[in-house]
Amino acid sequence: MISERVTGNLVIRTVLPAEAETVAALHARARATYYPDGLPDDGFDWSAAWRTAVERPDGHVLCAVERGGIVGIASFRVPEGAPADTVKLFQFHVDPGHWRSGIGTALHAACVEQWRADARRTAVLDVHVDNRRAQAFYARRGWVPDPGNPPAEGDHHLFLRFGVAGE
Repeated sequence: MISERVTGNLVIRTVLPAEAETVAALHARARATYYPDGLPDDGFDWSAAWRTAVERPDGHVLCAVERGGIVGIASFRVPEGAPADTVKLFQFHVDPGHWRSGIGTALHAACVEQWRADARRTAVLDVHVDNRRAQAFYARRGWVPDPGNPPAEGDHHLFLRFGVAGE
């Protein structure tokens, strides 16, 4: 597992349980950018969800840290019922104030490095249909629509697939 990866001023490391609220706040800021009517109040306790994700023994939550602050996050694991060589990228966010600075690229590279170390062959994710910026980011890194999981009518997410070994 990646314990720490340094690229210039950027450090990519595992998130600590005590950082769950910081991660949840970054998650909310990033999500708010692709909801045309603003982030819906779903009443969900995202801090608790992030704490659970960080503490899962079968998952990974990485963060990108710049100048002592968390500026990017990625959460992934093998989804229940999936083949052991498949990993799902459940969350991937860069703080909007740091977009287009290379943080997402470095964080994605660290994810791929971990997936290879864990012998994953395929990665999957779902991305909100209104999040065109993220869709373009993933396409530039080789993610393609998942032919085995086309969106249903009215679905708010697109399903993408990435060949880990092929990158």
